[in-house]
Order: sequence, then structure tokens, then C-alpha cells
Amino acid sequence: MKDGSEKMEKYPESPIISEDQEMAEIRAIKEKLSEMHNDIKKVMEYSSRFRLETILENSRREYSNALLNHLFEDIDTGLERNMIKKCPEKKNCTSAFTDLLQQNAGLIKHSKVEDKLISNNRKKLDELKCGAPYSKCEQCFSEVSSLFIKQVNLMRSMRIYADNQECKPDISAIKTGVIITEILEPISNNQRLEILRAVAFETKSFSAFSELTGLRGGNLLFHLQKLMESGLILQQHERGDYMITEKGFKILQGLNEIYSSLQDSLMQNPAEDTLQEREEGQDLTF
Repeated sequence: MKDGSEKMEKYPESPIISEDQEMAEIRAIKEKLSEMHNDIKKVMEYSSRFRLETILENSRREYSNALLNHLFEDIDTGLERNMIKKCPEKKNCTSAFTDLLQQNAGLIKHSKVEDKLISNNRKKLDELKCGAPYSKCEQCFSEVSSLFIKQVNLMRSMRIYADNQECKPDISAIKTGVIITEILEPISNNQRLEILRAVAFETKSFSAFSELTGLRGGNLLFHLQKLMESGLILQQHERGDYMITEKGFKILQGLNEIYSSLQDSLMQNPAEDTLQEREEGQDLTF
């Protein structure tokens, strides 16, 4: 009996665990496993998201680099083709214009372009224009403005830049009658628009317009009178040369900006080519 009691004392009986305690322990284990599963899932999601963002960023960088090279080529080509050829300041102006346009073009590498950056570059362009020494400088600044607008429109199409112009404008104040008679009607004729463009940067004589348009006498005088009555051009004195007015030049600038903003879409629109091919096909039909 003594040996038996000693064994009982040496190996005491295990405490009895109730069913409720077992269930509580199982629930605790399940909760811990669930937490571990969620942690692992978060790590995997973050890893996948980080990898995707890295791929997208690399693609965007390569895409923007290609666009930037294209814009740099566009700057060189545009300035060389459309700036005044013989000008003592051409070298200095070309350098200043190139620096400004390349700086503005470089903004396409940003994921988002702040309106302040574009406004600052516009201000720099205006400051350069204020210091222009010659009247013929307007031709060069017109080309620079056109290149600048094309860059900004590209940023808009890439959805990295938006300004107040993106908001719907209030067009209720537009007087359609005035727009038609004062702007659209005077420039709706091809010869009149050619005349207006011809005097954008220099004066022209009646005979020069006749050679430009192929019109003679009263026919040419009718179109000149129409432009003068609309305030787009004026004659320096009786029988003198004709020159553009501020209103006429602003209209030309507006047309240039509209054309520049639509140029890319017009070039990519196959409808015009299809129509032209159809007309050519009709000409060949007997």
C-alpha cells in the first residue's frame, strides 16, 4: 500500500478541462490563424500593388521621354522654319525661346502639372515679348505662342494638367449677331482672310493685294472695304498702304490658337481624307 501511495504522489492526476474551456481555446487559435492569414494577405496585396505601380511608372516614364524628344524636335523645326531669317537678334532669341519651350515641355514628365507652373512660363513669354525691339518680332512670337499652346494641349490630353479653362464657361453673354457681323462674316471669305494674314506683320499696297488674290479693281476694293468697315484693317492715308488693326491681329491670333488646338485631331481624322478620295473618284468618273 505504501508503494501505491508513493506512486500517486509522484504522478498526480491531470486537471480535468471542461468542454467550454476547450471551445474557448479553439476559438482563440482560430482567431490567431485568421489574423495571421489577414497579415499575409495584406503583405501579398501590397507587394502586387507596388509591383504594378512600378511597372506603370516605368511605362509612363518611357512614354513621356518619347513625347519629350518629339516636342524638342518640334521646337527646333518650328523655330527654324517660321522665325524671321535675317535678324541681328535671331541667335539670341532662338536660344531664349528654346530654353523656355524646352522647360515647359519638360513638365509632361510630371504625374500632375500645377497651373502655377504653366502660368509662370506664360509670364516669362510675355516678359520676353515686352522686350522685343522690332515690329517684325511679332512673327517669331506668334510661332513660339503656337508651340507653347500645342504643348499645353498635349498635357491636357494626357490628363496631367487642368486649369480653369476646363470648367464650363458661361457663354450666355455671347451676342451671336455681333459675333457674326463683326468677326465671322468679315473673315468667312477666302480672299479677305488671305488679305488679313498678309498684313499681319507688314503693310501691303493695293497692287500687292491684287497680285496675292488675283482680284482686280472694284472686286478687290469691295473686300478691302469690308475689312475696313469691320475694323480689321485700315489705310494709312488716301491711296496709301494698308495695315492690320489691333482687332484684326487679335482675331488672327485667336484663329491660330484654335487651329493649333485642333491640328492634331484634324491630322488624325480619316473622314477628311475619305471625303477627298471620294471627290477625286467622282472627278475620274465619266
